[in-house]
Amino acid sequence: MTEILKEAETWVAISFLIFVAFVLWKGLKPTLGALDARADKIKQELDDARRLREEAQKLLAEYQRKERDAASEAEAMLAHAREEAGRLRAKAAEELIASIARREAQALDRIAQAEAQAEADVRAEAVNLAVAATRHLLAGKLDTKRADKLIDQSIKELPGKLH
Repeated sequence: MTEILKEAETWVAISFLIFVAFVLWKGLKPTLGALDARADKIKQELDDARRLREEAQKLLAEYQRKERDAASEAEAMLAHAREEAGRLRAKAAEELIASIARREAQALDRIAQAEAQAEADVRAEAVNLAVAATRHLLAGKLDTKRADKLIDQSIKELPGKLH
């Protein structure tokens, strides 16, 4: 074994092992600490990324829900507008029918008034013609004595006809 200790390669190997042991003894902790710190930093970044992803998914779900709500609200508003338009159309039709009926009734009343006026005018004209014809006949055939008798008789009948 003494012969192995005399060779230079042995001392190089022993010094290399001592050097490696020393480096491991002094450098292992900081290296492991640096690796642990790097691993912690990566883990933190992954956790942050996971948290951001979850927040993004929540925001996406919220915006999708809001979009659905807005679409359903728009559909409800459209349905209400259609219903309101139908109701207004029906009301306008009813009002138009009522207006036409009122105008028709007014026209019929005017026609009836015009007929009554025309009838009264025809009767008045007929009375005037009858009186004129009677006056003409009586003037030609009635003598004075008989005319006085008719006047007296008419005067006597007048109070009965006025009441």
